[in-house]
Amino acid sequence: MPVPTRRLAVVALVVAVARLLLPDDLPFGLLGLDGALLAVAALDWLLAPSPGRVGVERTAPAVVALDTEGEVRWRVTNPTARRLRVGVADELAPSLRARRRRFRVVLPARATATARTTIRPSRRGRFTPTELVVRVDGPLGLAGRQRRRSVPALLRVVPPFRSRDEAELRIDRGRILEIGLRSARGRGSGTEFDALREYGPDDDFRRIDWAATARRGHAIVRTYRAERNQTVVVLLDNGRSMAGRVAGVPRVEHAMDAAMCVTLVATRLGDRCGMVAFDRHVRATVPPGASRHQVARVTDAIYDLEPELAESDYRNAFATTAARFRRRSMFVILTDLVEQSVGESLLPALPLLARRHVVVVGAVRDPDVERWAADPAADGAETYRKVAAVQSLAARDRAVAELRRRGAIVVDAAPGRLAPQLADAYLSAKATGRL
Repeated sequence: MPVPTRRLAVVALVVAVARLLLPDDLPFGLLGLDGALLAVAALDWLLAPSPGRVGVERTAPAVVALDTEGEVRWRVTNPTARRLRVGVADELAPSLRARRRRFRVVLPARATATARTTIRPSRRGRFTPTELVVRVDGPLGLAGRQRRRSVPALLRVVPPFRSRDEAELRIDRGRILEIGLRSARGRGSGTEFDALREYGPDDDFRRIDWAATARRGHAIVRTYRAERNQTVVVLLDNGRSMAGRVAGVPRVEHAMDAAMCVTLVATRLGDRCGMVAFDRHVRATVPPGASRHQVARVTDAIYDLEPELAESDYRNAFATTAARFRRRSMFVILTDLVEQSVGESLLPALPLLARRHVVVVGAVRDPDVERWAADPAADGAETYRKVAAVQSLAARDRAVAELRRRGAIVVDAAPGRLAPQLADAYLSAKATGRL
């Protein structure tokens, strides 16, 4: 069907104003002028090429991290022997925050033009923009033809890896420990035998190898390195409590950053790391591996997860995971430390892992709650908020204390500090032989 253009509206307005200014005794009236204009517009529409003949391609980045910029490009080709005015409208999702989704180009005969826009996604997930609307104007620009075109694309918006720099620092620290240099945790830390060397002033006498000392006639010590090929499994809670926002970001995204950080540090230090995401059911699984692509595999598994608004089934997730790992491993549980859910769900399920494995529980604290609890000027309604905040922090501390009493290592960190502190807990367990 014909699609009128702005030019047609402007011409119609000019004709109407001109007719009002002309004498009333002219042989043609306003209806006659409008009829002639519509006839010309209909002819213009008939002369417009079909939008199906115009070549349209969309190029979108395969992966964009949340709140970072990417570029979408459109390539429009005129296959005809005359100049064309072409308009394109794309169905890019609003959460991609494209600077523009519509554009117009004038294409000479058999020419090609490229249009661009930047996107800055505000939501994770899988996006499949498919349809484009293409409009081709007639030679006079009064009317045009319009058609929907299917140009499928796939765009994945993944969680940002904010703690990457912190992870690289931990990797360097772990390598220093591994080669037995001096560090904050001592020389030659670890549990796997590395080499024999002469005794030094800072060496622990318990490391002396008496047989080698007797053979050589002077003190010889054993040096150790952190064991490789250990297994670390990240358990990512995707339940109701992880939907809450802390520092403007959902808790689950703080946990995703921590999962990527632990995976990168563990795999770069020679250990195997895997991931299980769960709520009422197990939603995603990444088998343990030490490949340099393991972080990408974890990211691919979790980037489109949205918290399930129901309580998580820890017992099912722990039982399913523990059944696959008989050898002592480290399990890093990323969740929220709400006293009720910890007491009713997490603690009863914890022995499934804690009997055989090292268990680390990681959560992010809400700085707003801490600020409300410490507000010295609370008055009126703010007093009730302060009391509630104090009670909430006290309940959280009780949950942390109970988890530690059951043998778990607990990292309850401020926003931005959860990932590096979990990496530190991993390095500490590795260096002291707990893993």
